Amino acid sequence: MFQTKVQLHIILPVASNYVPFLPSGTVKPVKNRRLNCGSRYPTESDMYVKTSNISLKVPHVQQGQGEGPCNNIVLVKNLYLSCDPMMRFLIMDTSHYKMTKYEYCTPGSPICGYGVAKVLDSSNPEFKEGDLVWGLTRWEEYSFITNTKSLIKIQHTDVPLSYYTGILVCTPKKGEYVFVSAASGAVGQLVGQFAKLAGCYVVGSAGSKEKVDLLKNKLGFDEAFNYKEEHDLNAALKRYFPQGIDVYFENVGGDMLEAVLLNMREHGRITICGMISQYNLPEPQGIKNLMQVAFKRLHIHGFTHRDYDHIVPKYLDFVLPYIRQGKLVYVEDIVEGLENGPAALVGLFNGRNFGKQGRSIDIGGPGQK
Repeated sequence: MFQTKVQLHIILPVASNYVPFLPSGTVKPVKNRRLNCGSRYPTESDMYVKTSNISLKVPHVQQGQGEGPCNNIVLVKNLYLSCDPMMRFLIMDTSHYKMTKYEYCTPGSPICGYGVAKVLDSSNPEFKEGDLVWGLTRWEEYSFITNTKSLIKIQHTDVPLSYYTGILVCTPKKGEYVFVSAASGAVGQLVGQFAKLAGCYVVGSAGSKEKVDLLKNKLGFDEAFNYKEEHDLNAALKRYFPQGIDVYFENVGGDMLEAVLLNMREHGRITICGMISQYNLPEPQGIKNLMQVAFKRLHIHGFTHRDYDHIVPKYLDFVLPYIRQGKLVYVEDIVEGLENGPAALVGLFNGRNFGKQGRSIDIGGPGQK
């Protein structure tokens, strides 16, 4: 009921310190489709699919008397591409939103994001042909990955590979009152379920009746509400949290954050994962009641999941048994086709997605046998 389907395609990212590639001379080029962004403020019509030729072999470079493969490069066939609000910042031309450890795209180049891929060729000894990996890639069919430190091998293949595009770590404490905004999305759905497994009272907000039903009836939240039907968010939170909020997982920002600050308990904790209501505004909305942070001695922590790349294997060992046992439900909204990528990405910002938004790549081309 909550699943759909998508496919995607690729480009050759060339770093500024690259030396010219020489043709390998042994592999016939194939068509490589990629989704490019035309500007820093993307709309559906501004993104377009472009086709180029690519050789399915790690490029060679001249070395001394001959030529050999470029060092530390992995060629992959993209299978699933993750569609995340964070990607908006990888397109924006704004220095005060820059994040370290990420690769930014420029107009006319493919969109960058996380995905699941299969290794076709490698000059990095840590990766071999046939390996399944998760990490930063491009919205295209085939990618040359030069930042191989971002790649993590997938050891568990008994759960859908697309699940690996929704990595998250969350450790709430038993008995706490937890509120999750944008709770039906990729991050929110897992945060709420982890909190329930830890013995917390959990309430989530979402933008439609269908999403509220999903949270309460499928994902096991104690309560959920449609923020679009609430004229006073402060009153709504007091209704669901008469005793106050211990932990708030922030995905929205703006008016929701202001209302939450009024309802936090003393020494409460706020984890800021995102503020999707602010991403496309000409000017971010200011918060008027930040003194609540001082009055209530609140702890606010921002993060991106690149901070936790090193513990992903441990996280998977923890979470996958819960998925196999049915104690964790992971809802995906999979779109088929690279050409449907623009609608999926833009749809994140107006609530069109259910659960984790992703795309599956057309896996019928070379490299799939």
